[in-house]
Amino acid sequence: MRTGDLFRFAWRAFSTNRLRAWLMLLAMAIGIAAVVIVTSLGEGARRYVTQEFATLGTNLVLVFPGRSETAGASPGLLIFRTSRDLTIDDSSALRQFRWVTRVAPVAVGTAEAKRGQLVREVPVVGTTASWAEVRHMEMEEGSFLPEGDPNATTPICVIGHVVRTEFFGNGKAIGDWIRLGDRKFRVIGVMAPKGMGLGMNTDEIVIVPVGAALALFNSTSLFRVMVEATNRNVLDQVRNEVEDLLAKRHQGERDVTVLTQDAVLATFDEILVALTLAITAIASISLVVAGVLITNLMLIAVTQRRAEIGLLKALGASQRQIRGIFLSEGVVLSAVSGLAGIIVGEIGVSVIRRIYPAFPAFIPNWTIAAALAAAIATGALFSLLPARRAALLHPILALARR
Repeated sequence: MRTGDLFRFAWRAFSTNRLRAWLMLLAMAIGIAAVVIVTSLGEGARRYVTQEFATLGTNLVLVFPGRSETAGASPGLLIFRTSRDLTIDDSSALRQFRWVTRVAPVAVGTAEAKRGQLVREVPVVGTTASWAEVRHMEMEEGSFLPEGDPNATTPICVIGHVVRTEFFGNGKAIGDWIRLGDRKFRVIGVMAPKGMGLGMNTDEIVIVPVGAALALFNSTSLFRVMVEATNRNVLDQVRNEVEDLLAKRHQGERDVTVLTQDAVLATFDEILVALTLAITAIASISLVVAGVLITNLMLIAVTQRRAEIGLLKALGASQRQIRGIFLSEGVVLSAVSGLAGIIVGEIGVSVIRRIYPAFPAFIPNWTIAAALAAAIATGALFSLLPARRAALLHPILALARR
């Protein structure tokens, strides 16, 4: 019996036992589809984070107040835990380096925005003219914050597209006034729609000069400073220079956290890759369940085909050939089920992309190959017991169905 004969024999067995074949195919296909969809979600999360960091800017060094390793928290949570503030003057001092092109201090808070009878809470970002270039922001009308003294509390603002629509409708926004907290600001620009970025909807924010923001929030400390380097090859050098300069300005105390954009992205990438592998392993449990079902159904098949097995042995089939027949059945069915599961998984991922177009769900190429290999391996592994039982049947007893 040649290899081709084994597979033809296996295929005829399925065609004569369609219900059993469909049950085995369905179980394995569901397991493979689950693995494919879950893996695509993990890969989509990784790509989503990468895209979000790309919207933050390029070639960036981020400076946060506080040392993350001493407080055991993320840098953003350290703003109220430090003994020394990260000030506007600190950010201004960072412009002196050769490899630094722009520096954008950032203060963040929320305030009640009001115009006439219209009131809503808005995120307020205090920054300078460099922020628009660092973040690659575009204007819909008017202009961004002008160059000038970052400590100035000039009452001007730039509003997001949603704020402009809600407060001014189809009317003219440029030159009009809105109130933030207890202060009035004149609108000088409206940003083009951009949507979500790193958890903040830039269409709903109001941007004011950083000095005015600190006065509005009654604070002296920045949320962070964004330092743009000339190219990514000098990011580590710029980070070291920034750390050394701020340590000198803070009497030798290294009380800030300085991170490169690439380092932050690499950390997130490692976490998301590990998460993807973990959830893929959990989804693979469904393959084990499918394998157990395959074992049970094939054991039933061995019992139903005892006369057939006895006839083959009586004609001279060896134990190895009998094992090969049942193993080939498991491999053929698993391969077909794997392909069906991959197709179902791709359909599921397409549906996810249609429902959530902003989420880049994507099936990595390695997942398709790995899923098919896992399906075949599972089918072969869980067919071993039925194949061995069939091979050990005595031909006379098998022909007598005993």
